[in-house]
Amino acid sequence: MHWSLRKGGHAVTLFDAAGEIGGQFNLAKRIPGKEEFHETLRYYARQLTLLGVYLQLGRRIVANELIAGRFDEIVLATGVVPRVPTIAGIDHCKDGVLCGVIRGGHEVGRSVAIVGAGGIGFDVAEYLSHGPGPSPSIDPGAFMAEWGIDATLGRARRASSRVWYTSKRVHGRSSCCNEEASKPGEGLGKTTGWIHRTALRRRGVEMIAGVACERIDDEGLHVRTADGPRTFSVDSIVICAGQEPLRELQQPLLQAGLRPHLIGGADVAVELDAKRAIDQGSRLAARL
Repeated sequence: MHWSLRKGGHAVTLFDAAGEIGGQFNLAKRIPGKEEFHETLRYYARQLTLLGVYLQLGRRIVANELIAGRFDEIVLATGVVPRVPTIAGIDHCKDGVLCGVIRGGHEVGRSVAIVGAGGIGFDVAEYLSHGPGPSPSIDPGAFMAEWGIDATLGRARRASSRVWYTSKRVHGRSSCCNEEASKPGEGLGKTTGWIHRTALRRRGVEMIAGVACERIDDEGLHVRTADGPRTFSVDSIVICAGQEPLRELQQPLLQAGLRPHLIGGADVAVELDAKRAIDQGSRLAARL
């Protein structure tokens, strides 16, 4: 929304604790099939430069600085933080959350259990199970090979898909455990969800619904399923159990008599998506 405000004649200062703009986009762009976010970020970075937005990267702003800055309006687009579920022994979880895995901050073992089979869990599974070579979403040859499409159209024949079971990062098995009784990936797009589920199954990812996570210890992840107790003796456990708004700046600003605006994940973290966040920011910018 910062460039929308600037186009409206406002003098805009953008603070970001990270060294680059984009927030969660910088995670999404690393997921096979979501590479287009590279171009999204390139576009917005160029717009910020053209419009003269004062950009301060690598600076974690605090409430006192915002108060002293005497800004006419303050917009908190601080995003989300991962939700940590109440599971006995959660400290055994070596890899923690999505951010650590996607950004390469943690070593992931040969076998992985993913707690949470929503959109984030599917993204992590896609990232970890993706095979060698280019992503099929940006390489037509790889796409046709994965889905068994005969590009020559020489003669009609039965499609035979080549499946990548060996991964760049996880050279073993992966499992997605969903606490909900609904099928894993229930919230994925109606016309594309089956594609993600099919692709992951072909790569050997096991998806289990209705799982109650009981504890994590040296033996692995202990769960209760409809078929009884089960232990995933895996090398790594990745928690993808949702997210919560990051609002640490809101209360100090309210106490100082200011009325900050919340947008994106800082407003509502549930079912967060880029389209909604951008729409919300643009509408707010039009009102200010």
